[in-house]
Amino acid sequence: MSEATDPRNLDWERARTLAHGAAHPLPYQTVTLADALGRTLAEPVHALQDIPHYASSAMDGWAVNGQPPWTLVSHAEPEEHRWGRPSPHADSGEVALAPGEATFILTGGVVPENTEGILRTEHGLVRGDLLDRNEDARAGEPSPREHIRPAGEEAGKGSEAIRAGVVLNPAQIALAAVCGHDTLTVLRAPRVSLLMTGDEVIEQGLPHPGQVRDTFGPQLPGFVSMLGGHVDVAGRAKDDLEDVIAAISAEPTDEFSLARASGDVLITTGGTGSSSADHIRRALVELDAELIIDGIAMRPGHPTLLARLQDGRFLVGLPGNPLAAMMAMLTVAGPLIAGLRGSALAAPSRVLSGEAFEPLPGRSRLVPYRLTAGRAMPSTHQRSGMLSGLAGADGVMVIPGEGCAAGDELAAMALPWVTG
Repeated sequence: MSEATDPRNLDWERARTLAHGAAHPLPYQTVTLADALGRTLAEPVHALQDIPHYASSAMDGWAVNGQPPWTLVSHAEPEEHRWGRPSPHADSGEVALAPGEATFILTGGVVPENTEGILRTEHGLVRGDLLDRNEDARAGEPSPREHIRPAGEEAGKGSEAIRAGVVLNPAQIALAAVCGHDTLTVLRAPRVSLLMTGDEVIEQGLPHPGQVRDTFGPQLPGFVSMLGGHVDVAGRAKDDLEDVIAAISAEPTDEFSLARASGDVLITTGGTGSSSADHIRRALVELDAELIIDGIAMRPGHPTLLARLQDGRFLVGLPGNPLAAMMAMLTVAGPLIAGLRGSALAAPSRVLSGEAFEPLPGRSRLVPYRLTAGRAMPSTHQRSGMLSGLAGADGVMVIPGEGCAAGDELAAMALPWVTG
């Protein structure tokens, strides 16, 4: 194990920073636009042609050249007019208006060469072969280039439309399509494996005394996805040191098999304490893993682990208590996955505490809160084994070891499932 940095009992911010800094961006891959949502763009997107790539009309109406009255060069109905809709082979240079001529055009239609402007449908008056302004039109309408969207107005060919490093949203994917791209180069999404422990855990039904329901299996895959990773495989190991070692090593046993190729990150649940019944830390010692984080000075979630295995995978050891585990996911797993995705470590937000908190020397408290009248009011049921306070929370505020007064500004973590 590395002795360069003491991994024991790190403060909350230091743990976040170490988790993010331990990771390096994963290799690039090419994906279709449909598969690019939420992925980190590895290379900038450039426009493969002018955007828009032809001059088009911004209104239904008439393309005109010169002063009224204009001679109409076509009487076709709008849906039949060959200049009214852009065709696959449309070129604004194919047709041209002579001075004093006009032709009907629909929104998005290719603007004929020599067009000075577009007279809107509601401002035109047609008498036979002539078009004139009606009484609703203003003098001089249309003004030069009015209602014409020029080619290249949004971006010129070769210009950068989306910078590298962004996490792609739907609007950016649409822009990439407009730029002419069918695929994008993105960082590979981190592959995550889950290893649940705990002989007392049942996966369905009502638990008897001494048993508990599985709170990890139903929610961790979705939680990991919200953080930007992808769960490939999940399994369970017995509360036995040899079985846990085999599972972490991805060595098949009679009870459990975890494909070695499945992950960049292995997340374990439970067993991170120091009692004789806790096996994760001892398994890491046996496997000569590098401990990056060995406990965090926070409550809940103190016995959180982060290690680098000999095969290069990361292991995030979550405490067994549900709320403590979710605080560890936000503090360690989130920053680690962000680093693997090539994303920056998100700075904590800031909130005003709605209540005073007594000091807890040497340890931060992570407290779910609800926003009430601009203040972060602590949720009820905050013990490490309770979930109802987090289930209805707007975020998690970080109470420093020295405590705080009501109205003090505090760091806070966003919850990835809370929007707005």
